[in-house]
Amino acid sequence: MAKNKLSETKVKSLEKPGIYGDGDGLYIRVQKGGSRNWVFVWKRAGQRNEIGLGGYGQGTAPVPLALAREKAEVIRGQLARGDDPRTDKRPAKVITFEHCMKALLETKKDDWKNEKHKQQWLMTLREYAKPLHDMPIADIVMGDVKECLAPHWQARPETADRLRSRIQAVIDYGIAHEWRTAGNPARWKGLLDKVMPARQKLGRGHHAALAYSDIPAMVKKLRTSKGVAARAVEFSTLTAARSGETRGAVWQEIDKAKKLWTIPADRMKAGVEHRVPLTDAALTILESQEERATGDLVFGGGRDGRPISDTAMTKALRLAAPKDGAATLHGLRSSFRDWAGDMTSHPREVAEQALAHVIGGVEAAYRRSDALQKRRKLMEDWSNYVG
Repeated sequence: MAKNKLSETKVKSLEKPGIYGDGDGLYIRVQKGGSRNWVFVWKRAGQRNEIGLGGYGQGTAPVPLALAREKAEVIRGQLARGDDPRTDKRPAKVITFEHCMKALLETKKDDWKNEKHKQQWLMTLREYAKPLHDMPIADIVMGDVKECLAPHWQARPETADRLRSRIQAVIDYGIAHEWRTAGNPARWKGLLDKVMPARQKLGRGHHAALAYSDIPAMVKKLRTSKGVAARAVEFSTLTAARSGETRGAVWQEIDKAKKLWTIPADRMKAGVEHRVPLTDAALTILESQEERATGDLVFGGGRDGRPISDTAMTKALRLAAPKDGAATLHGLRSSFRDWAGDMTSHPREVAEQALAHVIGGVEAAYRRSDALQKRRKLMEDWSNYVG
């Protein structure tokens, strides 16, 4: 049935008593005395039902045509959900950004790769998107999103871009559930890119990395410390592993006889199992850790059974790093890659596989193995250089 058949002019001109339809259940009833009242009519199980929506142009709360249509739309939604509009007289619930945010996070709870990723989503939306929390999801406009992003856009551009993306995901969730009919004001391309600094100014940049020529001195100083954090940093250096892979390592992943560390797919950034050849120096670290082990974690952080923290590892690195108090754990991988490219003749793809980088295109089609033996030789050369 067609909708919106009436107009304000036509409603005002109605004088003959009767019931006139606007479409899809919305009617205005004209009484003999000239009063006009809105009603919504529907059938369920063959029975006719009617509910009043207020009077037109009369009383203390007159209902114009536009408002009558809004009320009718709410009832249609109730009927679609199987509710009875006559038994629910409560005002329609306003769906806020926070409501959508919590629902989205609940939906995604099984999708997180790791606890750190989950906490990043929670923190950025809970803290940085706070200005949007109480706003109806249907009413948020581009200016609201821009105002929310502005304090972080220059100071922490990478975080700001992630925040924008996560705000967009929350609003998309609202759109998908029909709580919002307008477009997404957090969209970058064709929208925010017109009013915010150009994307190239928001690049990730590079993690601060030591020159590979400084790595031997850094490792030498690490070895003067008996702390777990120093051992974890040295192990990450020798294996070119991400700090999270080292921190989460458990003894079941280690095969000392085969000199191999097998990291399962669910702990890898690319979601693919990664085998790491272990050098004698790396095995020496594992043996010392095994002597003090109190649980499954190779680098346990204390009595609470948690892994050593990123903060503790970073502190150990910076205490040992010569001339650079801003070195990062991830930068150690850059140091390894620069050394492999500048100082060795090992093939580029072998160094990339040592870093567990995904090789794409034609190269990936021809290389289906993980080049373990070639990587073992590469890591032995790196260990000798480091030591």
